[in-house]
Amino acid sequence: MTFFLLIISSLYAVFTLVLWLTWLRMPSIGTESRLDDCPFITVIIPVRNEASNIANLLQDLNSQTYRHFEVIVADDSSTDDTLAIVQRYVNQTPYALRPLPLPNERTTSPKKRAITQSIALATSELIITTDGDCRVGPNWLAAFATTYAKTGAKMITGPVTFTTERSVFDSLQTVEFASLIGAGACTLALGFPTMCNGANLCYVKEVFGEVNGFAGVDHLASGDDEFLMHKIASRYPQGVRFLKSADAIVRTGPHRSWGAFYNQRKRWASKWRAYSSPLPSLLAVFIFMSNAAPVLAVIGYCLDFLNGNVALSVIGLKVLPEFLFLRQVLVFLQKKMSVAAIPLTQLIYPLYVLFFGLAAQGKGYSWKGRKLN
Repeated sequence: MTFFLLIISSLYAVFTLVLWLTWLRMPSIGTESRLDDCPFITVIIPVRNEASNIANLLQDLNSQTYRHFEVIVADDSSTDDTLAIVQRYVNQTPYALRPLPLPNERTTSPKKRAITQSIALATSELIITTDGDCRVGPNWLAAFATTYAKTGAKMITGPVTFTTERSVFDSLQTVEFASLIGAGACTLALGFPTMCNGANLCYVKEVFGEVNGFAGVDHLASGDDEFLMHKIASRYPQGVRFLKSADAIVRTGPHRSWGAFYNQRKRWASKWRAYSSPLPSLLAVFIFMSNAAPVLAVIGYCLDFLNGNVALSVIGLKVLPEFLFLRQVLVFLQKKMSVAAIPLTQLIYPLYVLFFGLAAQGKGYSWKGRKLN
């Protein structure tokens, strides 16, 4: 057992240090609001019951320095005033705003349906998706347009973080989210895409059609982002990029209730078995084992069948490289205050990973007031 724990922890330390060095070497792309070749962009916002948030996002889009875009808000049968609010904004926005009411039909993946039907109506070259509870800065679209013009990427993934932290729970979510964004960016840069976030995702409309959209994964409620990224990366191995730019950061609110947090994390964790490529699934198993290692080390020490130096080594191999990596990503995401929450997150996260790794084996969770499988 000692040998196994040290090997797993050592491999994890090397992996995390590689991510850290990759992040440091990843170039930032400057933003230009005026480009010689201006791609037209369709911003797609799938929503359900976002009456308290959608107006803020529509106002943020009013302030974009890049003006060549339209917006489609696909309303998935909201039971609040979301659709009415969007319709009121139609004649108030300087950009073309198109509400798309969707019928209240039973579907295993309402978000994929909303995106697919919106893309069918889009008149643009580029698609950018975000969520109704998100906030964006004035240079958000300019950052994507600049990156597309300079790289010709088929898909561009963007950074996502939280708005404000009001509690320790919020700070823990911020650190965890930073780890996912950072790991997704770095593994993509290393040539094996793993994770991205649909709250900040850009791709070429034509390429969405080339890979048949969400066909093959449309029976899964989650994965409108990662599964699509894997399909595009498979067709265009060098065509997917991460946009490391402060202008491109999208902010959303952390979960304020344990129930919403549980259902989202269970939904995320349930995706690992559906990947067509073995790499993301292997990585998920590796992360699970790496987080189990310090828990087993502590248990082994307490039960007196593991040496104290070995237990400390297993823990140190995990927490020290992690701290270096997470600190760098949080600074980029303009979350320096959350750096202090890294040690607490590291204390809790192994138990968290084990819990959701097991919880994801069961089926069913709630999303926006609906029960999904």
